[in-house]
Amino acid sequence: MASAPVPTLVPEGSSRLALGTMRLLDGGRSPGELAAFLAQAADLGLAVLDSADIYGAGAVEPALGAAFRAAPGLRDRFRIVGKCGIRLVSEASPRVAVKHYDTSRSHVRAAVEGSLRALGTDRLDLLLIHRPDPLMDAHGLAVTLGELVAEGKVLALGVSNFLPAQADLLQARLTLPLAAHQIEASLWRPEPLLDGTLDHAQVRGMQVMAWSPLGGGRAPSAALALALAKLGEALGLTPAQVALAWLARHPSGLLPVVGTGRLDRLREAVAAMACILDREAWFGLLEAARGKPVA
Repeated sequence: MASAPVPTLVPEGSSRLALGTMRLLDGGRSPGELAAFLAQAADLGLAVLDSADIYGAGAVEPALGAAFRAAPGLRDRFRIVGKCGIRLVSEASPRVAVKHYDTSRSHVRAAVEGSLRALGTDRLDLLLIHRPDPLMDAHGLAVTLGELVAEGKVLALGVSNFLPAQADLLQARLTLPLAAHQIEASLWRPEPLLDGTLDHAQVRGMQVMAWSPLGGGRAPSAALALALAKLGEALGLTPAQVALAWLARHPSGLLPVVGTGRLDRLREAVAAMACILDREAWFGLLEAARGKPVA
């Protein structure tokens, strides 16, 4: 059976990148300044905005909502990806004593409706269950997700950080296909490209989103740093651009989630996704990342 085609979370003509919002408030921007930054990102071709109800201890989605109110029409320039299913210990949730996962029907519905209010929008273009919940009632969760889709509050469904079998359990209870899977994947964590995770996503027709595509701020090993610099010098790219181009080369159509608040880095990321590494260069980087030659 042929693999399903890569789905169309990214609008035609847009860059194959998502703008991550987890650290969007680090710059202390006002609603107007945040709106201007988002508009400039959209002008660069970024049309997918990745968020979650817990980002910024719950402050990111209200800030995005304020930015959307400051710039009418801005929200509709993006396909918004939301996530829910994690309960944090915080001042905003005084009754939560232990961080935990919660995919109960009541929490998922409350989280989605809270995100819609915070964002000031009538729908999430894609909703991801943020982490696999060992206590997940797959049938009950599927019923709630189906209701949210039927009500038009969520347009598409997906998962985040699931094992293939965990995704299949939820899919078996759903009448709609899971459209996306967000995972950590990069030269700092290449395992999903080798352990069947991306193969599973292709078979299921899920768009794969890669969080921390540049290692989340972790320094590369000496071997990887040297390989990135050497190939970057040969191609006229920065090491970060080479790392993104490595992900872009994979046939699953990986969608990196870039969390920078700097426009110059967004421009570099957009340019990197258009670079095509040859096969030997790709495997050379893999070898450097893993610290051992291909078997």
